[in-house]
Amino acid sequence: MKKFIVRRLLLGVLILFFVSMIIYSVERSLPTSYVDAKARTMSQKQGAKPYEQLRAELNASYGLDKPVIVGYFVWLKDAVRGDFGDSWVWNQPVTQKFASVIWYSFALGAMAFLLEIMIAIPLGILSATKQYSKIDYAVTVFALIGISLPSFFFATMLKWVFSINLGWFDLYGIVGRMHETLGSAGKLLDMAKHMVLPVVTLTIVSIGSLMRYTRTNMLEVLNADYIRTARAKGLSEKRVVYHHAFRNTLIPIITILGNMLPGLFSGAMITETLFQIPGIGYTSYQCLIQGDIPFTMFYMTFLAVLTLLGNLLADILYAVADPRVRVN
Repeated sequence: MKKFIVRRLLLGVLILFFVSMIIYSVERSLPTSYVDAKARTMSQKQGAKPYEQLRAELNASYGLDKPVIVGYFVWLKDAVRGDFGDSWVWNQPVTQKFASVIWYSFALGAMAFLLEIMIAIPLGILSATKQYSKIDYAVTVFALIGISLPSFFFATMLKWVFSINLGWFDLYGIVGRMHETLGSAGKLLDMAKHMVLPVVTLTIVSIGSLMRYTRTNMLEVLNADYIRTARAKGLSEKRVVYHHAFRNTLIPIITILGNMLPGLFSGAMITETLFQIPGIGYTSYQCLIQGDIPFTMFYMTFLAVLTLLGNLLADILYAVADPRVRVN
């Protein structure tokens, strides 16, 4: 197992190198440029230098006058030391801005992730064990609705019903107007209240695929020969389903759960933007549309690292769920 993990980590470093190079090349090719907007704003001031001169000076100061490959290795040399530069939009170090917003996204993603597992997996198992029943059809319809709903549409409907018509929740933000006057417990409850609609949005639009995936794999396992043998031995249906069948269903489910790891820290860009939650998704969206290369590079590289770690974690969990993987 140690050799396997070391091999995967070394391969991950190689993959990360090429992925970050591609990301940097794409960032340098984007039509939106912070430098162009900054130079245009500066050139409009009284007594300012011409736009072209300001643009050339800014490009030189940010290293954008160098070829893409050269610029990438300059960025990589600093990134290896943990220096990702200053955000052009937020005027502070990238890592400092990242640390101030990541926990909003983590709280949002973690709550949605736990609810998704707690709802989708049991309903998927129930649907498989009650195949072609009313329960199965109801779960299938619910899953298809979740898969089909765009997050921006569902979030807008939730805001229209619960914020505009009923007035139960605020339309935007992470805290209310009276947040600073509240005590510690009151502030926590205020933030939790503002998280309700975003968490419901993320849970409903994500739950369908995991539910259907669990049902499909559970049906395949329940029709296996060893399950029929277990039933023939007189084991209870509960033990057959939850001890023998479900453990083998875990193998493909682990793949999905491992790939969900980036979502815990990366934020949900559309949902955070719609509710204006100052998480990493909303922040990175603001940086992306304004051409903030340092922050966007860090964010995309961070997602690549999480994806690689998620795949590695899934492979390790395979061995926990299935002893045959450990032998191989």
